Amino acid sequence: MTVRVRLFAALRERAGRGEIQLVLDDGATVADAMSELERRPELAEALDRISVRIAVNRDYAAPETALHAGDELALVPPVSGGEDVHVRVGSEPISLDALSRMVLRPSAGAVVTFQGTPRDVAALDYEAYVEMSEERIAAILRECVKRHGLAAAAAEHRVGPVPLGDASVLVAVSAPHRAEAFAGAREAIDRIKEEAPIWKRVVEGRA
Repeated sequence: MTVRVRLFAALRERAGRGEIQLVLDDGATVADAMSELERRPELAEALDRISVRIAVNRDYAAPETALHAGDELALVPPVSGGEDVHVRVGSEPISLDALSRMVLRPSAGAVVTFQGTPRDVAALDYEAYVEMSEERIAAILRECVKRHGLAAAAAEHRVGPVPLGDASVLVAVSAPHRAEAFAGAREAIDRIKEEAPIWKRVVEGRA
């Protein structure tokens, strides 16, 4: 059977189109459809980084919801007052290039990034109250978007050991002009360092 998959916001931009026709086995569920979409190269990275809700025929649906031929499946990214904000706190390595791409927008003429790394030590070990950190960082980014007129903002922070030379925290913002982008990025990283419940300790010896 074939279902229609609609994409919005960052997912549409990454896929380069707003709609995909997905062929599934009869009796497939929302979870089966998501597994197929996550294997598509144009969507895999975005779906790994963006938490989406699934709607079937304009109603939010659970993973076990059964699909039928002709159904409309919509992938709905987070809505945060109209701005595009991405946050992740976790143990996986983080990429400045990937984060920068996440904030690219047609309306933005400037992208400013910040990358924090351990210095003068073998490694730093980060501990975080992950759920609170993500909520606090998301709130900071939303406020920066509103205050500085940003097009989009994103931040990621690692937890666990981070060796010398690897990134421990990344911030990327985009805006129509460079002045707003610089100001937004500066406020975002300064406040993340001050307000997010994330702690670090030096790891002695070789990383």
